[in-house]
Amino acid sequence: MSPIRVVWGSASAPTAMASYDAALARAGIENYNLVSVSSVIPADVDVEAVGTAPDLGPAGERLTVVESRATTAGPGRVSAALAWSQAADDGPGLFYEVAGETGREDVERRVREGLSAGQELRDWAFTDPHVAVESSQAESGSYTTALVAAVYGKSEPIL
Repeated sequence: MSPIRVVWGSASAPTAMASYDAALARAGIENYNLVSVSSVIPADVDVEAVGTAPDLGPAGERLTVVESRATTAGPGRVSAALAWSQAADDGPGLFYEVAGETGREDVERRVREGLSAGQELRDWAFTDPHVAVESSQAESGSYTTALVAAVYGKSEPIL
């Protein structure tokens, strides 16, 4: 089974959508149609924090993701965080995401709290959590997006 790769990026541009597209490019997933799913990790799947995605297939295909992202008009700080933990013995797991116009420490604290709350809802023995955070300062006159995404496997044809 293909791994789930955690990727991240941030970028500034003259419009909100352009900054989002540029942040996707920094993460290596700009050429796909992203389909968001909730936050359950299937059993027997490895999760790898890689930063930038490798080639995941032809441009224009569908890519399944759990995404944390925030965009702000400068000046200001924007941050995104994704936390995950899997059940012991290759069981299922959870992703939790938090993003906002705030600092790195705030989103990391909040995403850990969310993951802990999600773990309490399930009768699974979880491993230690992992967290990926992306944060960037937005300059006046531009938009800045920070994102962290968990990419499920490779792309698939959309048609």
